[in-house]
Amino acid sequence: MELNRQLAKESINHPEKILQFGEGNFLRAFVEWIVNKMNKEIDFNTGVVIAQPIENGLAELINSQDGLYHVQLKGIKDSKPIKENELIDCVTRALNPYSEFDKYLAVIDNPDLRFVISNTTEAGISWDESDKLDQTPQSSFPGKMTSLLYRRFKTFKGDTSKGLIIICCELIDRNADFLKQYVLKHAINWKLEQDFFTWIEEACAFCNTLVDRIVPGFPKDNIDEVHAELGFKDQLVTVGEYFHLWVIEAPQYVKDEFPADKAGLEVKFVDDMTDFREQKVRVLNGAHTGSFAVSLLYGIETVRESIEHDALGRFMNNMVYNEILKTIKGEKEDLNNFAKKILERFYNPYIRHEWKSIALNSMSKWKTRNLCSLLDYIKVTNQVPSHLSFSLAALIAYYKGEYNGKKIEIQDDQVHIDFMKKVWGNFDLNPENVRSLTEKVLAYSDLWEVDLNQTPNLTDTVSKHLFAILSDGIQDAIKTLS
Repeated sequence: MELNRQLAKESINHPEKILQFGEGNFLRAFVEWIVNKMNKEIDFNTGVVIAQPIENGLAELINSQDGLYHVQLKGIKDSKPIKENELIDCVTRALNPYSEFDKYLAVIDNPDLRFVISNTTEAGISWDESDKLDQTPQSSFPGKMTSLLYRRFKTFKGDTSKGLIIICCELIDRNADFLKQYVLKHAINWKLEQDFFTWIEEACAFCNTLVDRIVPGFPKDNIDEVHAELGFKDQLVTVGEYFHLWVIEAPQYVKDEFPADKAGLEVKFVDDMTDFREQKVRVLNGAHTGSFAVSLLYGIETVRESIEHDALGRFMNNMVYNEILKTIKGEKEDLNNFAKKILERFYNPYIRHEWKSIALNSMSKWKTRNLCSLLDYIKVTNQVPSHLSFSLAALIAYYKGEYNGKKIEIQDDQVHIDFMKKVWGNFDLNPENVRSLTEKVLAYSDLWEVDLNQTPNLTDTVSKHLFAILSDGIQDAIKTLS
């Protein structure tokens, strides 16, 4: 059966209060799912107009289903597998600003419009000098936003009640700050009047966010089975994990106008999201990057297989609970609960998360996600963390490009690949050579920004781990960890 509002009789039409740039799987399984829950649980009564940010997109397909689609969540809840399907009916329509510019302007001029939400990918919030005010539309997302805000400013004659709340979901740190910076830069280049700058400051909110939900997307491998389960032929159904977290850095009035927390959702409004970002980077991303080399050298391909494995699961849990959490500010119980939710996601039987994908560009990832925890642990305890240092040794072993006679395809910046290839050179295994090699890697200040050999006992610890991995094998070496 086709999916449309005539056949899906439970769907409801809502007033268009949100303009969203981006129509991909993540936004539809995250933002729209949240708005849908708010509409049902607290009568938020808000519809979403989707504008595709580039000329080729999904607007036509979305409209063919009257904006309707299903989100299928699969994951772990309270330590048990869970699967649920939900019809999303908050999308009123989608449009292509490149071919429907008049309709796009009408959305901007709608007095009910209150929010702009975006996920234009990391490359979307970027500077484009060629953008001009009279383009229909501008090439870059910041150019579009500047034009959009100026249009609204002019339409409502500077009425501060018609400002907009802009919530960015792009996966870059301080996403909305960068967007606002570029908007103001365009406004300066376009020589817009000073009252517009004042209106932006007084009437608009640019909200930085942190978003977290794994969304594999359209289930093409078993779509016939999914359609039979849903009872509709849904070409936009998207699969996501059950876990979700949205941290929004915003003033109190934004929380009052977007009260997602009252719908029982994991949406947190904060004055400063720095601590939340640090928790996510160190615990979730740190657990992944800190475990990938150990797991792949062990011969394990997926995150779920590792967390369920006796030795590797113990390694991951000890690294997170006994080392990483000791470096993060916050109440112990809150941090433990956060870590529990993160690690619980690794058991998800419905998502195949391969270590090879996590291994991409892992030299810089380890520096960003794990080095901070290692160094802070040493500051707090005056000891070298056994699991994080073992992770670093495994990283070095992995970048040899071969282990136990099997070739490893390294995918990283060429400068890091060349450095590690030179360091390994014609390597002969003995304690002295391992120590020398470790010293060279830890002295790689172009990556670490410091000479890690100056960190007390780190060189000794890492070189001993590395020698054990190379001589005894990862399976025996990991058993020596306390």
